[in-house]
Amino acid sequence: MKITRFLPLVVIAWHLSAAGTAGMAGMTGTTGMTDEDREHLLVHFEMTGQMVAEQVRGLSPAQLEYRASPDRWSIRECVSHLAVAEPDYWRDLMKSVKAPPDMKGKKSANTDADIMWYGIDRVVHTKTGGGHEKVDTYKDLGEALAKFQALRATMIEYIKSTHDDLRAHSFGTREPIDCWQWMLEISTHSERHIQQIREIKADPNFPKN
Repeated sequence: MKITRFLPLVVIAWHLSAAGTAGMAGMTGTTGMTDEDREHLLVHFEMTGQMVAEQVRGLSPAQLEYRASPDRWSIRECVSHLAVAEPDYWRDLMKSVKAPPDMKGKKSANTDADIMWYGIDRVVHTKTGGGHEKVDTYKDLGEALAKFQALRATMIEYIKSTHDDLRAHSFGTREPIDCWQWMLEISTHSERHIQQIREIKADPNFPKN
């Protein structure tokens, strides 16, 4: 299977919205993901993993700790949040995948394009909870980034090799989505914070090198 790496966000968004439903229709009854679903996840996870590292590379301590306002996170805190939150998201996903399949013939509460927009759309800012707001867990950027990258490598290897049918398992109870969409949302969640880091760096008072 040929993997197209690091496509621009607009191209990926278009590709997912056009092919997301086709991915479900393309299931042949065998276990595992379609090639299209596997490729979409792999491209997005590799892209966001690289972008987090690129956005923080070479920043000074003053830049890493800069806050645009007292109620906003610093760049270091954004990365710490990812290192804290993603292990929980991953554990939740694995728990759901191990449960009996329950999405056969059922419709997800969201489309694949909805999940993509979660990462792109920064118009609505939501309050972080569930312990994931503990952004001082990692005081050192290098430690936080290493934790994030180690788990990202684990998830990418899972995407490449799994035979789990993520579309056949639901995630959530109130408005369930399928586990393929939840896995994509893990990556689009990091994309939201990549956008947040860019907003911090674009602030007119952001420290100069």
